[in-house]
This record gives sequence, C-alpha cells and structure tokens, in this order.
Amino acid sequence: MRLKDKVALVTGGSRGIGKAVAQGLAGEGAKVAIIYKGSKEAAEALAGEIISQGGQALALQADVADYNRAKAVVEEVEKALGPVDILVNNAGMIHDDLFVRLEPEQWNQVLQTNLGGTFNFCHAVAFSMLRRRAGRIINVSSVAADYVNPGQTNYSASKGAVNSFTRSLAVELASRGVTVNAVAPGFIETDMSAAVRNKAGDLIKKFIPMRRFGQPEDIAKVVLFLAGPDSSYITGQVITIDGGLSLGAASG
Repeated sequence: MRLKDKVALVTGGSRGIGKAVAQGLAGEGAKVAIIYKGSKEAAEALAGEIISQGGQALALQADVADYNRAKAVVEEVEKALGPVDILVNNAGMIHDDLFVRLEPEQWNQVLQTNLGGTFNFCHAVAFSMLRRRAGRIINVSSVAADYVNPGQTNYSASKGAVNSFTRSLAVELASRGVTVNAVAPGFIETDMSAAVRNKAGDLIKKFIPMRRFGQPEDIAKVVLFLAGPDSSYITGQVITIDGGLSLGAASG
C-alpha cells in the first residue's frame, strides 16, 4: 500500500469524483476524512464501507466556503486521525445562466465555493505541511477553465482562478517538499453534469475523441498518482483528463 498510514482529507467526498477518490485513497492504506455539505447519509455510508474493509475513515460536515469551519474541520481531523498529509479540494458547484441574467448572489456562491473553498482548506493545512516538510495538495479544476461554454462565466472564472492559485501556491511551498497540483476533468458521469449529459449527451460525445464520458475512477486514478510517492518531482501542474475533448477534434 503506497499511502499506508497517511492522512487524507477530501472535500465533497460523499459522491461522484470525491467518493471515488476517497475509496482509492483508502484502498492504498490512507486514513480518510470525508467532508460533505449536505449528503450526510452518503458520507457516513462511505465511511462505514471503508471501515468495514479494515480502513480508517470519518465523515465531517462543512460548507467549504466557511473559513472558520474549514479550520475547525482540519483540527478535528488532526485530533482523530493525525496531521493531514494529503488534501484533495474536490467540493464544487455550478449555477449556470447567461451573464446578463446572472445575479450577484449566483456569481458569489460559485466563486466562494470553488475558489474560496480551495483557499480555505489549503490555508488550514499549509503551515503544518511546511513545518513537517511534506504534503500533497490536489485541487480539482475543470476543462471549463480554458474551453468555455455559454452560461458559465462564474464557473469558468472560478476554475481558471483555481489553476492560477495552484501554480502560485506550488512555487511558495516547493522548497519545503510540499507539492500542489490540479486535475482538470472533462465530462464525467456525476450528478453535477447529469443535466447537461441528459440534454445533449450524444452531441457532446462527437467532440470527445474517445467517444465516451469519463468515470469518477478515471479522475481518482490520477489524483492517487499525485498523492503518492511517484509524483514527488511534479508540482504546479494542471493535468487535463477529458478523453481528448480539449483537442478540439470534432467529427460526425
């Protein structure tokens, strides 16, 4: 097990990509803290599943946009499992609408969750990682940061900022052995993308050279690599995982 006894914290960890990441980390021996906002039953069921398989896990509630709660959650994890070695900032939200109809509240909610939540949890773990001269931070971004769609000014802005934040933070933490990277998924079969996939799934697949949507496990495998020892000389990178979507090779 490559991550035996490491402590991992996964925000948005109860469903979709976060769930697959939490399962993968536990499978490699990590002790996993599953952070959820509203999916209490799903988070506790996942923690129970990991424990039943001989692992260590706990589920904690938090709105990642709340700085004080993020700090408190990290303190709870440290008391229960130990200092955080691996942080996966996966929690995110969308609120799509054309810009002229977008309300300030919708803009702020998406930015505060997707970007603010990433800042909050990074800020809560960074000093400890620096002091221990070790740590892995993986931020979940999106291809929407660079390949934009109408109605996603807030979402694209938040993910573009996450990419820049990832690179900047990587420079600051690199000399102390802490790596900071991001993964940028394309269309993945999750609850968040369900509405778009159900509405235009066949059309979207024409723009994906691999002709299929990704699975949460496709993302989790790359996150596990970035969380493990084999990625120790990789930092400040945004790794795109989209089946070739961003290559722009549309065909009929």
